[in-house]
Amino acid sequence: MDKGLALERKMSWVYLINLIFYFIPLFTVRFAVWQYISMAAALLLFLACYFWAHRSSNHQMHWPILGIVLTATLITPINPGSVSMFAFASFFIGFAYSLRRYLLLMCLLLGLLVLLDLTLDIRWHLFLMMGLPIVLAVSLLGRAEQAKQRHYLARQQSEDEIKQLAAMVERERIGRDLHDILGHTLSSVILKADLAAKLLAHQQTEPAQQQLIELSQIARDALSQVRQSVSGYKHQGLTAEVAKLLGRLRDAGFQAELSGDVPRLDNRRETAIILALTELITNVMRHSKGDSCQLSFQQQGPALHICLNDNGQFAQMKEGNGLTGLRERLAAIGGTLTLQQQDGVTASIQLPLQEPSLLQDATQ
Repeated sequence: MDKGLALERKMSWVYLINLIFYFIPLFTVRFAVWQYISMAAALLLFLACYFWAHRSSNHQMHWPILGIVLTATLITPINPGSVSMFAFASFFIGFAYSLRRYLLLMCLLLGLLVLLDLTLDIRWHLFLMMGLPIVLAVSLLGRAEQAKQRHYLARQQSEDEIKQLAAMVERERIGRDLHDILGHTLSSVILKADLAAKLLAHQQTEPAQQQLIELSQIARDALSQVRQSVSGYKHQGLTAEVAKLLGRLRDAGFQAELSGDVPRLDNRRETAIILALTELITNVMRHSKGDSCQLSFQQQGPALHICLNDNGQFAQMKEGNGLTGLRERLAAIGGTLTLQQQDGVTASIQLPLQEPSLLQDATQ
């Protein structure tokens, strides 16, 4: 199974309306006090396993599924409305597993319902007649959700591959341009430098000086051509890229919010900020177990403050090569990155709104 599959968490509370069968007996049957307490405890255990399943990846979902099945089995002698809980377990089974394992587990689950009906004195004579089709039908909804998510991931992967291919083509174009420009230019530079050295060796300073002037002009022209070639490799701007990144967060099940105005920066710093935010948001989607993320832009005096906060919990935050490279990229434009772990993880980027070289010139 693909680790990328994940259930939509923001709708999890709405789906609990399907517990209606569990609550119907509370209004139609008189129970003893200990039975009411047992049903309340079972409901709390079910809710804990239910939200645990929503937070789990598909390869970890077997534990909350087992918890739901055990809870439903234990409460069935008291409240046959537990068929609702079995239905939720069947949905997670349909969503989390391959077809072969799904068929095996569903046979075991349906067999468990039959065994409970045969061995227990269940007060509801429709327990099996309604329970089997409900559980089976809800499991098929889980299969449909799995197929939907697989289709979305395949489409996203296709889009990513197209973007990577476009970037590769662009890099190859730049490489060819640089090869053509620098190959000819460096040959001319070597020729002029050698000629100037020979003229100086024969004390011919004026011709040598002329060769050095021409060499300097060749280097300047080459620098201009290189800049023109590389400038063709552009992104769509910080505003557009921020909108794309927030869209990726929402597609991953996060409530993504943006506050403040996205600033207009020069191309060099925009590119660095886009790459930094891409790295940070990718880390959120891969490692955060939260469901909410806020991105803010705020100008404070001569500095720009960018803050990315999510409500996920990390057992221990470790910085890998990605964050190390991010810090180096920001340092090259005078920026800094700080990470703080408290009620989630907060990443703060501080960036001067003027180039560091201009700031130094202004203070001298």
